[in-house]
Amino acid sequence: MKHTYHIHGMTCNGCRSHVEETLSKIEGVLKATVDLDKAEATIEMESHIPIEKFQEALKKDGDRYSIHKQGEQHQHSNDKKKEQPKGKGTGTFYCPMHCEDDKTYDEPGDCPVCGMDLVEEQNLSTASAEQWTCPMHPKIVKDEAGSCPICGMDLVPMEVDSSAEEKTYKKLLKKFWIASVFTLPIFLIAMSEMLNNNPLYDIMEQKYWNWIQFALSIPVVFYATWMFFERAYRSIKTWNLNMFTLIGIGAGVAWLFSVFGMLFPDVFPEQFKTESGAVHVYFEAATVILTLVLLGQLLEARAHSKTNSAVKELLKLAPNKAIKLVDGEEVEVSIDEIELNDILKVKPGDKIPVDGVITEGETTIDESMITGEPIPVNKSQEDKVSSGTINGNKTFLMKAEKVGSDTLLSQIIHMVNDASRSRAPIQNLADKVSGYFVPVVVLISIITFIVWSIWGPEPVYVYAFVNAIAVLIIACPCALGLATPMSVMVGVGKGAQNGVLIKNAEALEKMDKVNTLIVDKTGTITEGKPTVETVGAFNAVLSEKEVLQYIVSLNTNSEHPLAEATVKYGKEHNAEILKSEDFSAVTGKGVEAKIDGKNVALGNPKMMEYAKADITSKMKDEAKSYQKQGKTVSYLSIDETVVGYVVIGDKIKETSAKAIKALQDKGIDVIMLTGDNHDTAQAVASELNLADFKASMLPEDKLKEVEKLQKNGKVVAMAGDGINDAPALAKSDVGIAMGTGTDVAIESAMITLVKGDLHGIVKAKNLSNAVMKNIKQNLFFALIYNTFGVPIAAGVLFPFFGILLSPMIAALAMSFSSVSVIANALRLRTIKV
Repeated sequence: MKHTYHIHGMTCNGCRSHVEETLSKIEGVLKATVDLDKAEATIEMESHIPIEKFQEALKKDGDRYSIHKQGEQHQHSNDKKKEQPKGKGTGTFYCPMHCEDDKTYDEPGDCPVCGMDLVEEQNLSTASAEQWTCPMHPKIVKDEAGSCPICGMDLVPMEVDSSAEEKTYKKLLKKFWIASVFTLPIFLIAMSEMLNNNPLYDIMEQKYWNWIQFALSIPVVFYATWMFFERAYRSIKTWNLNMFTLIGIGAGVAWLFSVFGMLFPDVFPEQFKTESGAVHVYFEAATVILTLVLLGQLLEARAHSKTNSAVKELLKLAPNKAIKLVDGEEVEVSIDEIELNDILKVKPGDKIPVDGVITEGETTIDESMITGEPIPVNKSQEDKVSSGTINGNKTFLMKAEKVGSDTLLSQIIHMVNDASRSRAPIQNLADKVSGYFVPVVVLISIITFIVWSIWGPEPVYVYAFVNAIAVLIIACPCALGLATPMSVMVGVGKGAQNGVLIKNAEALEKMDKVNTLIVDKTGTITEGKPTVETVGAFNAVLSEKEVLQYIVSLNTNSEHPLAEATVKYGKEHNAEILKSEDFSAVTGKGVEAKIDGKNVALGNPKMMEYAKADITSKMKDEAKSYQKQGKTVSYLSIDETVVGYVVIGDKIKETSAKAIKALQDKGIDVIMLTGDNHDTAQAVASELNLADFKASMLPEDKLKEVEKLQKNGKVVAMAGDGINDAPALAKSDVGIAMGTGTDVAIESAMITLVKGDLHGIVKAKNLSNAVMKNIKQNLFFALIYNTFGVPIAAGVLFPFFGILLSPMIAALAMSFSSVSVIANALRLRTIKV
C-alpha cells in the first residue's frame, strides 16, 4: 500500500531527512519518501498502518513535526499561540549556529541539534514606554505617573523585565559560582596528593577523602552542570552528535569510573590503585572539566549579547512618546497610539516618532543612525522624514505616513534579524566537517586508549584512560559551527548602522566575489528628482501651452518620477487637466490614453514607434541639442503625429563620480545601462569617466545583458531603483536596490542602500570583503585548533618531549576556542566601511 500525507513543521533538508528516517523505522513501513517543497510524505507499507502510529512516532521524537491526512485542518502544538513572554525581546528564539536554517522557536531552551542555548531575536517591542503600577495593587498598570484609583497611593515605575539573554547569563553565572564553590575544595584535596607527607592524611585516610570529593561533586554534576548531560543524552538519542556529546561522555565516564572505583575497589588492577590501596579517583578532573565548560558557556552568553549590539543600538533610536495635535491641542501619546495621517509636532532635539512628511516648518535632521552619513540633512515642507532620526534646532509639524512595523526603522530591524539567521554557502564546508567530527573524535579516543594500553608506560591503563578523556574534551565542533554565523551577525549589524541592509548571508558572500557592476542612470547615478526645463511644440497647430496641457493630462495617471515632474510643472503654469480614458503605461517606453477622443502618447522614440508616429530628422536634431547636455527628451504624439516634446533634467549625484572611481580602483567593471537615448547617456558617461554604457535599454534588454555577462564568467551586481530594473536585479548575482526606489526593486534585491547613492555600494563591497575575511579566519582557527589539539591530547608529543595534556587543560582550551571565534567576529564592529 502507498499513502501520501501532509507533514507540518519542516524548514530545511535536515528536517526532511530526519522525518524520513523516523517514519522509515516504523514497523511495517517498506519505504518513506519526504518532499520538503510540497511538505508531503509518501509512505509504502506492507499493510495499512493507522496514521495515529505515525503521529505517535513523531511525537516521541520531540514533537517538532506532525503528520496529517491531505487537506485536513490541523494545529500543531508548536503553532499554538503562547502568551507573549514579558521582557525586552520578541519571544522568538533561534539557534546561534543556525542548525535548522532559519527555524525559530517561541520559548527559550536548547537547540535540539547542537544543544546550545537559543538566542532571542530583538525588535521594536523593546522600546515600549515606561509603565507605572501601584505597590499595593500590582494589577493597576498605567502609562503615566499618578495615583492608584483603588487606594490613592502614588504609582511607582514598573521594573523593566530582563531580556531572555540576560536571564540566561544570570542563570549560568549563578550555576558557575555554585560549581566553583564545590569544585575548588575537590581540586585542592586531589592536588594535595602530590605533597610529601600529605597533612590531610593525618586527619583521615585517603579513601575517606575520596568520599568527601564524591559528596562535593554531587551539586556540580547533578545541579550546576546537569544540563550538559541532558544535552548529551538528547544528542545521542536523536543522533545529532555535538560538543555536548563529547563533554557528556568524557566527564561522565571520569565521574562514573570514580564512583565505581570507590564502591568496588577489588575489581580494579593494582596499577589503578594508590599506595593506600584506594582506587585513584577523577572527581577533580570531572568537576573541573564541567566547571570550565560552564565558564566557556558563560563567556559565550556574554559575547553573544554583543554580536547583536547593532540591533540593540537601533532599538534605542525608537522613541516612546510623541506629541499629537488633536483639535489644535497638543497631546502626549504613546507611539502605539499614532495612526496614519495623524499630525505630529516634533520639537528641537526630539527623535522623529514615525515615518512621514513635513507639513509645516523646516529643520535639519541627523540621519546618521540609519544612513551612516554624519552630515545633517536640510528638510522643508513635503520632504520625507524617518522614525528614529533626530530633529535639529527647529520645531515642525509632520503627517504620519507609516506607523508600527511599516516604519523604515522597524523594517531595518526586521531585515537585520532575518539576515542574521540566514546561512552563507561557505558554512556548508563547516557543516560537512561537523557531520563526521564527533564520531571521528570518539573513534580517535578509543584508538588512543588502545594504543596507550599496549605501548604506554606503567601504569598503562591510567595513562590510556586520562588521554582518551583528554581527546574527547579538547575537540570542539562548536567553534566550527560558530565560525560563520557569528561573523554574519556582526557584519549584518555593522552594515545596518552604515545604511547598507543585507537581505541574507549569501549576499555578503557573493558581493565579495563581484567583479562587474551594472548601474541604472535615473535615480541611481542621478538624484532621481527630475525637473522640467522646457516644453516645445513641433506643430504650428498646437501652442506650447496646449502641448503642456496634453502632457499633464496624460501624466496625472502615472507614478513615474518623470511624470510627477511634468505634473508639478503643469500645476506651476496653471495647465488645465483634460479628462483621459483607457490610460496604460508601456514598460520602458512611455504612456498612452484617449483624450477628447484622440489617441495621445508620450515617451521615448520606441513609444513613438509603438504609437505609429514618425519622428522627422528635424525633430531629432532639435532634441539632440538637449540630449548632448545630458537631458531627457520625451515626445508627444496625437493620432499618430508627433506634435511636441518635453525636456527634463536630472542632476547627477555628488557622490556618483567618486563612488564609481573607488569601485573601478577595486578592479570592478562599472557599466551603465539606461532606457534613455544614446546622446543623453553619453553625456552622463563622459562626466563620470564611464567607458562602458548602453542606451535605449528596455527591461528585457537589461536582463539579457546580465545573462550575457554571467555566461562570460562575470560575477554581476546590478544597482537600480525602478520597476524597469526588477527583472535584471532578480537575475543578477547580487541585486542592489537604492532605498529611494520602489518596493518592487527592494523586494528583488539582496542588498538595499538606505540613502540610495552609489557610495553605499562601496560600503557594501568593503563590508563583504571584511566579513568573508573574518569568516575564513574563524574557520582556519577552528580547523587548525582541532587538527593540532586532538593529536596533542592523544599524546603524540609524549615520545619526543614527554608532554601530556591534562583533561582539565583540554577543557579550558576547548571552552576558550568558541569564545575566541566569537571575539574575532566581534572585531568587525570596529572596521570602517
